[in-house]
Amino acid sequence: MQVTETKNEGLSREYTLAISAADFESTVTNRLEHLAKTVNIPGFRKGKVPLSILRKKYGPNVMGEALDKAVNEAATKVLSDNKLRAATQPQIEIVKFEEGQDIECKLAVEVMPQIEIGDFTKISIVRPVTKIDESEVDKTLDRMAQAYKTATPIAKARKTKSGDVILLDFAGSVDGVEFPGGKAEAYSLELGSNSFIPGFEEQLIGVNAGDDVEVKVSFPAEYGAKELAGKDAVFACKVKEIQESKPSAIDDELAKKAGMENLDALKTAIREQHSQGFTEISRQKAKRALLDALNDVYAFDLPQSMVDAEYQSILKAFEKAKEAGQEVEDMDDDDRDIDFRDIAARRVKLGLLFAEVGRTNNIQVAQDDIQQAIMKEARNYPGQEQMVFKYYQENPQAMQQLSGPVYEEKIVDFIMELAKVTDKTVSADELMADDEADKPKKAAAKKTPAKKAAAKADDEPAAEKAPAKKPAAKKTAAKKAD
Repeated sequence: MQVTETKNEGLSREYTLAISAADFESTVTNRLEHLAKTVNIPGFRKGKVPLSILRKKYGPNVMGEALDKAVNEAATKVLSDNKLRAATQPQIEIVKFEEGQDIECKLAVEVMPQIEIGDFTKISIVRPVTKIDESEVDKTLDRMAQAYKTATPIAKARKTKSGDVILLDFAGSVDGVEFPGGKAEAYSLELGSNSFIPGFEEQLIGVNAGDDVEVKVSFPAEYGAKELAGKDAVFACKVKEIQESKPSAIDDELAKKAGMENLDALKTAIREQHSQGFTEISRQKAKRALLDALNDVYAFDLPQSMVDAEYQSILKAFEKAKEAGQEVEDMDDDDRDIDFRDIAARRVKLGLLFAEVGRTNNIQVAQDDIQQAIMKEARNYPGQEQMVFKYYQENPQAMQQLSGPVYEEKIVDFIMELAKVTDKTVSADELMADDEADKPKKAAAKKTPAKKAAAKADDEPAAEKAPAKKPAAKKTAAKKAD
């Protein structure tokens, strides 16, 4: 095979290849000889079919297979002989292919950049940390008391007000015709909860028990039931009882409702939960600072095809978010293009850097690492841990997708052990604050569902989707659509 380099610019390489007719014929003959051992042709014993017969019967197919094999082997040899690591799949164009003549091809490939791993001990980052404040525990207890609040009939007759719970009969109709799901009896509704469609609950404030109220509303244009979306409706309502809503007392009984033995055990559990949450946020902010520092320190050529692919992935996620009705930054196409391409370049750079760190330091993901990741995911769903385990057991692909984030975290740990990390004590509010809110740039990225800005195990990002969801409460047509 003759190889001539025709382009060597940056990370782009191009070659012309000439595969001799003799070498190609040898490949075809080897394939025919192998085929002769397996095919059955009437009039010939297996393994005794002349090559001329096989060539006549299977020639076109064998020629195609042999051509693919010869070209791919030639491309692999070029990369190997020149010690090149392809960043993306090499592009091969067959320029000339005629039986009995040399095959001429063009090979174009983008190669991986040379990355010199520097001294990570020179990287300095600040890690925000906070201590558990008892006031945070008290706030959590107050929220739990609200969640477990009770409603009792009012002691003295009065009109309804926001926060009351009413027992309500209602029947909804559109153009005088009742519709499915629009009727209920003795329905318990907290006024001001916004659990019904806009305008419904407000019309039931300031009425007495026993009153008949005609509530007129319009279903939102995006309402889940298409036959009701945008329609005007009338609900014939009867207020049967008015109840006062009060938070539960913060005591042992509240703790037992939450599955704890007593109030002290509940407080301990809350502290541990806060501690775990703060630790995770602290790590994520330190990681973000590390990625920012690495992005600033390292500079090397990036394979344009990888940046383009990442850009398209970001753009696709952005468009999906818009279609799903998610809030995204309003910006013109040119600004968005510049912003997204900057983000894509950053991700590719950090991904290549992480991959090189992992390769040179033999960092690998073990099965134990995957199991720990599943355990961590399961802890996010108290009471549904077995559902999470079952999900991953029954979905090997989902389990495999965990390897990307796990690999990334192991590399982050490796670099942080070497870097200078200084802890800075901050308040819980400061820790919880969104750092991106202070940054004028990358606004679109903040609101766009995106992949992590670091190493990936394969072409698809590691999905961090919840494997299990709590069952949603059944909704009547009067209740607000998701």
